[in-house]
Amino acid sequence: MTSQSAFIGRQPVLNRNQQLIGYELLFRASEEANSAGPHSELQADTQVLVNTLNNMGTSWLIGNKLAFINVGEAMLTSDFLELLPPRRVILDIAPDISASSELLSRARHLRSLGFGIALDDFSFEAQSAAFLEFANYVKLDIQNRNTNHFQVLAARLRSYPVIRIAERVETHEQYHLCKELGMDGFQGYYFAKPETLSARVIHPTFSNALELLNLLRMDADLRQVEQILKRDVALSFKLLRYVNSAAAGLNTTISSFSHAVTVLGYKKLYRWLTLLLVTASDDGRAPPALQKTAVTRGRFMELLGEQLGLHHDECDNLFIVGMFSLLDVLFDMPMANILEHLQLPLPLIEALSERKGQMGALLQLTCSCEDGQLAGVVELSARLQLSADQLNQAHVAALAWVEDLGL
Repeated sequence: MTSQSAFIGRQPVLNRNQQLIGYELLFRASEEANSAGPHSELQADTQVLVNTLNNMGTSWLIGNKLAFINVGEAMLTSDFLELLPPRRVILDIAPDISASSELLSRARHLRSLGFGIALDDFSFEAQSAAFLEFANYVKLDIQNRNTNHFQVLAARLRSYPVIRIAERVETHEQYHLCKELGMDGFQGYYFAKPETLSARVIHPTFSNALELLNLLRMDADLRQVEQILKRDVALSFKLLRYVNSAAAGLNTTISSFSHAVTVLGYKKLYRWLTLLLVTASDDGRAPPALQKTAVTRGRFMELLGEQLGLHHDECDNLFIVGMFSLLDVLFDMPMANILEHLQLPLPLIEALSERKGQMGALLQLTCSCEDGQLAGVVELSARLQLSADQLNQAHVAALAWVEDLGL
């Protein structure tokens, strides 16, 4: 694999309310790379990295989302940085970077252009501490510190005008410790993976959505579909609001369920319902970033299916698998319990429960792109016969699509 193949991954960066403020973009430069190398120089791949972002467009960076990009000395001094939109990009400086007068001057200049500066895996003993006067963000790696050291570091940084982000948060306990310490933001695989869940009673609204999905999947009679909508005020209100906005160009108002369903069709209605399901959990307390991750997974998998030349119906199924892959976390119940209530084809069930088949492999690949080490991305891409370019294009297009939804 040449240096023209740099795989892109991502990990959400969240504020205290678990709302998404941006993504750390992760890169694995080659097949031989053992890990994503959070502080890898990427020297020859610097141009590839920036070109990849520019070739795919950076429209998804527009708005209030940020891109955190790891930089070493080669990247920091490269002219390619000026090709990126500075107000959207945070340069994540490695802890062992040289604090030469040249690099400090360069950091000052980049700040003046509008770029943000983040100090990764920060400590006051690290060489990168010299860059503290230019930093907007400071990241503290909870995996690299004992609890006491982490607390002392977090407290000491309170007197600096920086946003403190806890990174590599992977457990419930770590998250709550960071929150109690008043950390301003969080990052880590904890926010995209399930904990041990106990069985729960399915809420009526959730039950109605599931029943409606099953009826649509079975191509049931329109009257049966109407009955479900008539007994769920919230669901019917949202449907009519959605279909009227979607049909704005028809110069007519849609006020009946049968008309709404006829205008949309069963396939579009099913797709709309899956979006509704993952963006509106039972108690409304699901973290917005987790909801967005689920929707991004769905779109990412659908686009990967298109890259592989799969049939439209198969791509639709990939969308469903990606969307539903976090239902266990969103609704705080085991996936097996949820699948009992969803009449899905066997390949979808096996993909969701056991990561089996082509859909299961695509789901694994999608999840690997959220992992801080991009574990398995190269191997899974090769197995699925997807190039780095295909993967990256689908990935960034999925992020752009989700931003356009305004979730």
